[in-house]
Amino acid sequence: MSISLLRTLIAVADSGSFVAASGRVHVSQAAVGQQMRRLEDVLGVALFDRHAKPPTLTPLALSLIPKAREVVASYDGLLSDAGGESSLSGTLTLGAVPSSLHGLVPMALKRLMLSTPQLQVRVVPGLSTDLVEMVERGAVDAVITSALTIPSPSLRTYHIAHEPLVLIAAPDAPDGTPEDLLCSLPYIRHARRSAAGQIAEDWLVRNRINVQSSMELESLETVASVVAHGLGISVVPHICVPDPVFAGLRRMPLDAEGRDLSLLTRADCPKAPLIERLVQEILEAVRSYKETLQKN
Repeated sequence: MSISLLRTLIAVADSGSFVAASGRVHVSQAAVGQQMRRLEDVLGVALFDRHAKPPTLTPLALSLIPKAREVVASYDGLLSDAGGESSLSGTLTLGAVPSSLHGLVPMALKRLMLSTPQLQVRVVPGLSTDLVEMVERGAVDAVITSALTIPSPSLRTYHIAHEPLVLIAAPDAPDGTPEDLLCSLPYIRHARRSAAGQIAEDWLVRNRINVQSSMELESLETVASVVAHGLGISVVPHICVPDPVFAGLRRMPLDAEGRDLSLLTRADCPKAPLIERLVQEILEAVRSYKETLQKN
């Protein structure tokens, strides 16, 4: 039995369709269908209910997925154990919260790919809760997240940075204490279903601050952009490696803990050497940005 057939089966299970799986394994949709029929012939069982649109995995197939992951992980681990640069090549699928995608992730990936030119990277944006679920089921190799819940024991956690809460305002916003501004200016709310939005909301409630909410936005980057245009203020984490828009805002520290940014990967991830190198480059990007701030 070919390992590639098992990889394709896992891709279909993770993505939900032959079409989506084709992008993950880099073959056509027709080729995915052909591979799955070949796997069914090898095993002598039906893996898909093809009366459904799109075809769905049978209960037997679902029961085989965990074992297929173990086989593929063991095979990949065998290659990694061989050492050398081969363990730092191939494809890396990284999930990340959007606030890290305009500063931290590009800086770290640039450094990583300069030292590993054969590496291919796929980046998947998402909310922290969704990202944790994706890495737990093996849909991605690692995620950068600010999840509030304690990770599963099956995950390995690398601390990246602590991002304390700050009040952000346009450079020409009125002067005053954070409390004065929160009570007098329109408040731009970050979606409360996000980890950052939930932290900010908890801080406002804890401090009994009633804000004049004018809009609620899905992403931290959109919040920063709206604030930069003078449409209001907001309470957000102080992004450790910000984009130019966020970096240009007035940022007022608050008496609040904020959030912890971490990288999570499965403890049995066969790409451990590559993940370790990525973590090193991420931490170097954070350190480099802090040094730049201190010099300026």
